[in-house]
Amino acid sequence: MIRKLSLLVPLLTFGIFSVAYAADPSASILPGIDLGSNEPDKVSNTLRIILMITVLSVAPAILILMTCFTRIIVVLGFVRNALGTQQIPPNQVLVGLALFLTFFVMGPTFSVMNQEALQPFLDGKLTQQEALNKAGEPLKEFMTKQTREKDLALFMDYAGMKRPDEVKDIPLKALVPAFAISELKTAFQMGFMIFIPFLVIDMIVSSVLMSMGMMMLPPVMISLPFKILLFILVDGWNLIVKSLLLSF
Repeated sequence: MIRKLSLLVPLLTFGIFSVAYAADPSASILPGIDLGSNEPDKVSNTLRIILMITVLSVAPAILILMTCFTRIIVVLGFVRNALGTQQIPPNQVLVGLALFLTFFVMGPTFSVMNQEALQPFLDGKLTQQEALNKAGEPLKEFMTKQTREKDLALFMDYAGMKRPDEVKDIPLKALVPAFAISELKTAFQMGFMIFIPFLVIDMIVSSVLMSMGMMMLPPVMISLPFKILLFILVDGWNLIVKSLLLSF
């Protein structure tokens, strides 16, 4: 799975930034470098590689914004803040869990991209541009299903684009930011629902302490064990992960 994802990174990256040059089926992805040559073609190839390395450096951020990672990590962050456990679970644990959940949710999409675009491209059956178009179709379908029409219309109207008739005609430069803000809105809605039961516990504990005249005792210190106990009794992590999976 990791090897396939690493091979998909160049395809996604080139598709987003639309590197404009004529795709030659006989040309390799990494042309030769000859910095000492005065031939224009070889200088152009050198610039292509420099551009590729620059773009690949931001590829992780691109993949995060084009998958379900954003929603998952934001919801998990809300869970930790609602519990009030500070840095428990640690950031590394939350990010690792979010990554594996992302691979699980995006597995069918990555499989289609691998079968219809990556493998034919590696076998020489597709040109680079054809492989990019094939790889973009299943990714656009996933992103479109999770994107609100209002958010997509915001960027389409701002750029003066015509409403596309099919999903494959939606430009990525409008779909990616629309998908990102739609994911953030959905994550915040889920986070609000997560906060409610823990907020009730905080209010009850605060009222009890005030009625007892214990003004100097921090309510958070008393409510924290009760919130953790409630989270354990309802099997909180199972419910959170189940809700995340069903949301897709």
